[in-house]
Amino acid sequence: MRLLSETNEQLGLMSFEDALNRASAQGLDLVEMASKVEPPVCKIMDFGKYLYQESRRQREAKKKQVQAKVKEVKLHPNIDENDLSIKIKHGIEFLEKGDKVKIIVAFRGREMAHTEIGDELMKRVLEAMAERGAIDAPPKLMGRNIIAVLAPKGQGGKSGGGASKATPSANTEE
Repeated sequence: MRLLSETNEQLGLMSFEDALNRASAQGLDLVEMASKVEPPVCKIMDFGKYLYQESRRQREAKKKQVQAKVKEVKLHPNIDENDLSIKIKHGIEFLEKGDKVKIIVAFRGREMAHTEIGDELMKRVLEAMAERGAIDAPPKLMGRNIIAVLAPKGQGGKSGGGASKATPSANTEE
């Protein structure tokens, strides 16, 4: 096997027993680094210390990772203009903070007979938020709801920030 020291310098080719004796003489472990190559590569190291450093690296990488939250804005087809403007304002604030926004137009009772009103409402909301967000998932009718997802524009969602995609109507055929 090919043996590496703790400082990654090559110690040459030697038998398994010789490598194990060298590692135990230094009070360290013999760790196989690459088994599929010919000859296999082993390294003399403190394996416990290696595992600890690896877990610390993973923790640090996890801390630096940004989790995008999905915030919901729920509307009904018969919403008042003032209420709608407040909901749009909240959606824009969520996008500016870097969160995705899930817009839901929920139908109750007989409102399902006029899903085109919900389509128009969704179009208006998407047009109002088009400056700050890009469509991540286009509007779709799912049961009693029309759902669309917007991602912050700086994040570069699937749509790439195209303004032409900001006004699709919901697919009302299921």
